[in-house]
Amino acid sequence: MKKPSAPSRSGEIIALKEGLESLVRIYRLQGKLNEVTVVSSWERVMGKAVALKTQEVYVNKGRLFVRLSSAPLKHELLMAKTRVAELINAEVGETVVKEVIFL
Repeated sequence: MKKPSAPSRSGEIIALKEGLESLVRIYRLQGKLNEVTVVSSWERVMGKAVALKTQEVYVNKGRLFVRLSSAPLKHELLMAKTRVAELINAEVGETVVKEVIFL
């Protein structure tokens, strides 16, 4: 299998941003970085009140799992599952979450 090529070290100067983007692309880390961004932006997207009732947030295979401590809040968010996915994906800038599951 042919390895992806990185910029050569022949004295070529590249911007730090371009270098990091190149590393992320070569090592295929973008998907995992997007998942981490989803989890870290949960409070910012959903608000402080929802974040306080959230016990756990994680992403697995395009599905966002959210464990809540409030049954009424869980019921309310179940009604707005597609909107929650849209808000999260808009925050990341691409479609990372295909389904939201409230536990």
